[in-house]
Amino acid sequence: MTNSLFGSLQIDGNIYTRDVVIDRGEIRKRKKKPSKKFREDFGHTPLSVEEDIPWKYRRLVVGTGTYGRLPVMKEVQREAERRKVKLLILPTLKALEVLQQDTEDTNAILHVSVSTPPSPSSPPRKAPVN
Repeated sequence: MTNSLFGSLQIDGNIYTRDVVIDRGEIRKRKKKPSKKFREDFGHTPLSVEEDIPWKYRRLVVGTGTYGRLPVMKEVQREAERRKVKLLILPTLKALEVLQQDTEDTNAILHVSVSTPPSPSSPPRKAPVN
């Protein structure tokens, strides 16, 4: 189960304050170092094909943060098309809603917006993990 509060994700009891990749049910930290060279072009480190993107399933959900600020490079979109992977690019909360509805054959890259989390009384968003 995944919960999301602004600035963090909780997945199966573990709290993540940085971007994560869900690859066939396994959770790992997003290693964005290969994409950092494109940061100046986008004002933010984008998602690029240089990263270890989990292409194994037919659907990839990319959560772009609370305000949708994670840029996804056109090459990622072209690679998804080439691999016949349905690519959904959504703000992270909407991405979690999609994952809550259906995780079968779905991988995800979730951007965590970095900021002070809201008050503890704010309800978390939930989505299952494969």
